[in-house]
Amino acid sequence: MPGRAVIETNFLDNIEMGLGAWAWGDRLFWQYGHGYTDEDIAEAFRTSLAAGVNLVDTAEVYGSGRSEHLLGQFIKNTDKSVLVATKFFPVPYRFTKKSVVLALRGSLERLGLERVDLYQLHWPSPVLPNEMFVEGLALAVKEGLTRAVGVSNYEINQMQMAQNILSKHGISLTSNQVEYNLLERRVEKSGLLDRCKETGVRLIAYSPLAMGMLTGKYTTETLPPGARGRKYAAYMRGLPALIARLTEIGENHGGKTPAQVALNWVISKGALPIPGAKTGKQAEQNLGAIGWRLTPVEIQALDLASEKIT
Repeated sequence: MPGRAVIETNFLDNIEMGLGAWAWGDRLFWQYGHGYTDEDIAEAFRTSLAAGVNLVDTAEVYGSGRSEHLLGQFIKNTDKSVLVATKFFPVPYRFTKKSVVLALRGSLERLGLERVDLYQLHWPSPVLPNEMFVEGLALAVKEGLTRAVGVSNYEINQMQMAQNILSKHGISLTSNQVEYNLLERRVEKSGLLDRCKETGVRLIAYSPLAMGMLTGKYTTETLPPGARGRKYAAYMRGLPALIARLTEIGENHGGKTPAQVALNWVISKGALPIPGAKTGKQAEQNLGAIGWRLTPVEIQALDLASEKIT
């Protein structure tokens, strides 16, 4: 099939960075349709693929399916290999394991694909048994609709539950996608990052740039619009010192930007960041984070600077 890639069981272990498609249709956090176009998004996709970043993470709820639809269009227009990851959202009216398969079929229709490379449970349900949805993941694998399965926003005990259920079907849990960046380090403090490493689960880091806050673009006077600004307003007083440290370390690596250093910090911690990109320029900036590593001393310095804020 054009634009597809053949993967192995632990394919995420060989991937340094992916591309997040949350902004491809989202208006609540990203103001889709204002300031960037579908062609801008297409350029971000092409720029990433040209550099070898071919894992694209989307979800059925991103833009109410718009993100998946756009990704499907982009895949049709490329001859390069694309690894597609998407997600199931456990809304209350989905109350059987077959609902996972039905939702995946809907995603596949929007993507224009026969199967995806990674299918994930987007959030644990607060009202329905999550064991049922994990059983749905196993069913999706058995029906050949996905090559691998993962979870997202699952804590250690929830992840262990998913691993136990999947193992009974001879299936490995490939990933756990969680928020992880210099302003959000709960996965370290809870032990989740270490548990993922111990059990062979790849920790995928979404919002690795804290929704743009680690780029150096925003200040207390220029907060991002909408929900992003409200989410990070409390961090703004201490953020300049962290940005200054990111800038200083970046200069020691040939002029890397604060964003590139922040992404490399996530990579150096052993996680797989999936920064978003709405334009080719943003994608190109993200690419400057790969192919090199921070030193242990630099990682420790960033850890300390982060702890002063968080």
